[in-house]
Amino acid sequence: MRNKFLGTGQPGFNPWRKLRVIASGLRYAVLYDLSVAYKVVLSLAVLVFAFAYRDWVDFLLVMLATAVMLAAEIFNSAVEAICDYLQTAKDEKIKAIKDMAAAATGVAILAWVLVIAFEMLEIFGWRIV
Repeated sequence: MRNKFLGTGQPGFNPWRKLRVIASGLRYAVLYDLSVAYKVVLSLAVLVFAFAYRDWVDFLLVMLATAVMLAAEIFNSAVEAICDYLQTAKDEKIKAIKDMAAAATGVAILAWVLVIAFEMLEIFGWRIV
């Protein structure tokens, strides 16, 4: 795809090619990053239960929390890969960058865990709130 700011790449926008790139990136993340893979499996299981036993709001909340968590995990993996590519030696600045990326992922995972936990409690009939 053409980069409109740099003037590089191939001209034209192809939505199918964009979808293939998205699917390829997600497939790569699931196959090569265990932290993404098990969260996808767990989220799919909860989504099936939420879809079958609850209303659409719960299903969409679980889906949104899962999407945010997956995006954070994939961004974290990308940031770590870029840092490792650019600087192979130990560097305190790179450590700080990786730690911040991990913290952002941790916040998204905490929200995801809370949503999943509350939804599972609701599905199995244990009212907390």
